[in-house]
Amino acid sequence: MKSMKFAGTFFLLLWALITQAVVPQGFVINGSFTGLPDGTVLALIPSGTHNDEKPIANTIIKAGRFTFKGIVKDPKLFQITVKGHYGGCQVMVGNTKISIHAKATIADRYGNKFVDLDELKISGSPIHLEYQKKVHYRELLNQDHQAYNKRGEAIMKQVGKAREQKDSVKLDSLYKTSAYKQFESEEKAFFDKVSKTSSAVVEANKNTWWGPFLMLNAFSYFTPDQKPVFESFSKAAKESYYGQIVKEELFPKGFLGQNAPLFDAVTNGKVKADIGKIASGQKYTLVDFWASWCGPCRKSIPALKKLYEEMNSKGLQIVSISIDKKEDDWLKAEYEENLPWPSFLDNGETANSWKIKAIPAMFLLDEKGIVIAENITIEQVKEKFTK
Repeated sequence: MKSMKFAGTFFLLLWALITQAVVPQGFVINGSFTGLPDGTVLALIPSGTHNDEKPIANTIIKAGRFTFKGIVKDPKLFQITVKGHYGGCQVMVGNTKISIHAKATIADRYGNKFVDLDELKISGSPIHLEYQKKVHYRELLNQDHQAYNKRGEAIMKQVGKAREQKDSVKLDSLYKTSAYKQFESEEKAFFDKVSKTSSAVVEANKNTWWGPFLMLNAFSYFTPDQKPVFESFSKAAKESYYGQIVKEELFPKGFLGQNAPLFDAVTNGKVKADIGKIASGQKYTLVDFWASWCGPCRKSIPALKKLYEEMNSKGLQIVSISIDKKEDDWLKAEYEENLPWPSFLDNGETANSWKIKAIPAMFLLDEKGIVIAENITIEQVKEKFTK
């Protein structure tokens, strides 16, 4: 009987040890942003993914301090910021205890609120220290950027003034000066250096998750020419969290033959979009993603209006989805453009669901709301009506 009790106790202890070994303890971020009042809401947002990420957690400053807790399967980069504000700080998080301290101020810039953090100190995260070393080359490149712009400041002020005044004669004269040619030469050399340095950093880390992470960190968007870079990664790098994000960008699955993705958007009267009703009864529905700040989007609107005028009676509907962050910016642009078709503002999830990486982006749906063309052009839409 005693031996059975001993055996039972032994297995319970063994199970406890195994459980403790395989279950991660998670991360704890303790910090203080002095200068922010108690009750200020902070958000913990995934960063470095090229996606419009949403907070995975919110917390409130109490007695000048804040805490975030959670578990990450693999190291991940996060941004901590005041909810609804730009700025803040980034921290690479592993399942450790992390301390963050800074002096915080709220500043207004370009009609938006920013969080500025001075005397920032992050400790307790070995993976964050490694992250800082991995991306230090960007700081050196930034110094080069500031240096050549400082050297060309005088000539570029003259060029900027001539452009503002639309003085083409003056511009032509400035473009021929040795000062401008020198600036142009230095600028080209700088961007060549950026490309070579960034590519070298990614290549040096191709066997771990750092490779795809640094690829995302170095480039704002990817081109088909970068597919071989992904193919050169190790199996572990490709299958990592950041590896899968890079893969999806370079080799998107798309939605051809599928129902239109999530359509979470509202009109200026706060009426929710219903793509089923919009597409019903139409031969085709063209979904156009745009934004008030997107120059190419705004320039394409006259051609879209002409298309709508010619094809609406033949069964074409157009739907515009703005990805503007500020409703007032969208309303102003919508009023200026006077769109004659249904127009909506993304609530924050639609663009991600449609995997929008650049705008303008247009998709064509059939009468059942099935995606039949992706990244289609106006000319290609016209061709659909001639077949």
